[in-house]
Amino acid sequence: MFGVADYGAYVVAVLVFLFIPGPGNLAILSCTAKGGVRGGLASTAGIIVGDQVLIWLAVAGVATVLLTTPTLFTAIQWMGAAYLAWLGAKMCLAKAGQAPVVDIPIGAFFRQSFFITLLNPKAIVFYMAFFPLFIDPSVAPSLSTFAAMALTAAGLATLYGIGLTLLAHRLAERVKARPWLAQVLNKTAGGLLIAFGLRLALSK
Repeated sequence: MFGVADYGAYVVAVLVFLFIPGPGNLAILSCTAKGGVRGGLASTAGIIVGDQVLIWLAVAGVATVLLTTPTLFTAIQWMGAAYLAWLGAKMCLAKAGQAPVVDIPIGAFFRQSFFITLLNPKAIVFYMAFFPLFIDPSVAPSLSTFAAMALTAAGLATLYGIGLTLLAHRLAERVKARPWLAQVLNKTAGGLLIAFGLRLALSK
């Protein structure tokens, strides 16, 4: 199908990838908590667009360029780590009742999630290694093959993002009734962002 060796397995693999906890999931949860459903959907859109940029960069071979240019790869890696750590620190230092870092206009929810996704060079390498696993060796891969895989990833990410947003919105209503819990969750989310940043910076 479209030059994909096992389309069903590809769908399952993408779903597993989506469910793995990471900065993207955390961004959707945080944006939904402060921006409601609109904030969560804007965050989802930012992540999807960021993923698509990385996917097509990987298809174009940019991952090879990054891997053969260690200085450039390291610079991008540290930019992503610093951005995550900055967001996490602001959330951890926010006082009770203070507007947290994600309390921003809808358009900014999109931009924040887009850059969280885009400033992750490891994702480019992941897609470069991930796609060939599902290419049918008996069929020469074409633009339509990669387009079908990219659109499938975008569609699944959209459904996942909507589901996660609706769930987070429902839970957020309960959290608002317990200010102390909101503060704990905010600092926990900030700590996780810092941890993701450090992991990205220290990974080889």
